[in-house]
Order: sequence, then C-alpha cells, then structure tokens
Amino acid sequence: MKKCIGGLVVFGLWAGLMITAAWGQDFQKNYPLAPGGAINIANVSGEISISGYNGTGVTVTAKRVGRDANVVQILDQSTPGKVMLGVQYPHDGGNYDASVNFVVQVPSGPNYQFESLSTASGDIKVSGVAGDLHAKTASGDVTIGPMIGSVDVKTASGDVEITDVQGTVKASAASGDVKIHGVAGTVNASTASGDVDVELIRIEGTGDLKFSSASGDVTVKVPAQLSAQVEMSTVNGSVKTDFPLTIEERKPNERGQKATGLLGSGAVKLTISTASGDVKLIR
Repeated sequence: MKKCIGGLVVFGLWAGLMITAAWGQDFQKNYPLAPGGAINIANVSGEISISGYNGTGVTVTAKRVGRDANVVQILDQSTPGKVMLGVQYPHDGGNYDASVNFVVQVPSGPNYQFESLSTASGDIKVSGVAGDLHAKTASGDVTIGPMIGSVDVKTASGDVEITDVQGTVKASAASGDVKIHGVAGTVNASTASGDVDVELIRIEGTGDLKFSSASGDVTVKVPAQLSAQVEMSTVNGSVKTDFPLTIEERKPNERGQKATGLLGSGAVKLTISTASGDVKLIR
C-alpha cells in the first residue's frame, strides 16, 4: 500500500509522556496491563487486528511492510495503565511505499477499554474480547465480533460487519454496507450509500433503535415478541413488514411509503428509513 506523506505525519503524540521510538525495525512487546486498562492504537496506513487469547498481558506486534518499510517509526508512549502506540513517517515529503500492520493479543476474560483504534487507510478487526470499543478508519472495512461490551465504529469508505455482540452497538459508514447479525442489546446503524442489514436476537435496554440509509435498502430482523413504537419510511421504494403495522402512501404531492404502529407496550422506539430503497421489518 503506497502512502504519500507530505510534511511530518505523526499519530500518537501525547504531550508530557516519555516516547520510546523504534526506527527501521519491527516492534514486539508484552504489556502487563491490568483489567480495565486502556488500549490506544493510531495508525496511518495499514491494518489493526485485535483478538482474545488464553494468556497474560497484552502482546503487540507491529510489522512494517512495503518497499520503504524501514522509514516508518513505531512510537510507544504507554504508561502502566494504558497502551498507547502510533506511527511516524519522515517529514521530507517523500512518496513512500510503507505501511504498518498491528497485531494485538488481549486476555479474553477481563474487560479492557479500547479507547481509540484508528487508521487512515486499512482494515480494523476485533474478536474474542470484552470491554468498550471505539474504532474508525477513513478507508477500509471494520469487522467486529464475537465480543461482549459496547461497540462504536465508523468507516468513511468501506463496509462494517458486526457479529455476535452482547451490548450497545453504534455503526456507521459514509460509503459502504453495514451488516449486524446475532446482536443482543441496543443497536443503531446507518450508511450514506449502501445497504443496512440487521438481525437482533434480543433487545436489551430502553434506548432507541434507529437504522437508516440515504441510498440503499434497510432490512431489520427482530424477535417475534417485539415491543416497540415503530416508524418506517422510504421516499423512493416500498415498505414491507411481518408485523401488524399500518402501511400508507404519502400525500399526493409526496413520494414513497411509510408505516407506523405500536407493538406490545412500546418499550422502545424503532425507526427504519431510507431515501432511496426498500425498508423491511421481519421476524
């Protein structure tokens, strides 16, 4: 993957902390991070992969790849309660073919705070862990699960796939599909251009559920005993549902369809919408 660097590019410069730098070499280290500790990885070009394992400590390997791999610096600004890693490229404005792939192993039992996992160009993958997760990529796919905890992920250009999560989920894509299956909790998902496909095996909590696309289909599968205040709408497309909702055409000067209704006691508010595409609520 070629990364064009103009000026000094640094991810992970936190003021007042001692910086350990590794120029021209790969990086591997084990951190004795206690449960509840934080993990922050800021990449520029390359993947971030995190998985649970039956071991002790958080193990990180940063592998540099590409023709100019030796120009990339790995920055380690970790503290006893926090793993903080970033990368730095030379400031000479060169057009470098260099990326860094981070592979992280985390003990699978305890909860950790994945405060910020970010890359400008690359995929992010997380599985087999517990805790609170915040991840984003400007160009790449995000794949999460299985895991226990809260998930908040974003991609500007790429797909999001979340599977087998127990907790609160927020997922968004500017250009790409969002697929969420086998989730027990409260979920919100959106994309500006793409489809949204969601399967909830159980709804937990009292938070609102909202699923939307600006251009694409939105399909939501829920338990048959759904208790919700439901609103569904599309400007250019159709509304389909397995539940007893009232489907109606918009006013004469408007396009599309909408559906509303109260299911059960209406414990949560469920909104499904798209500007161009079909919306479905199925069992």
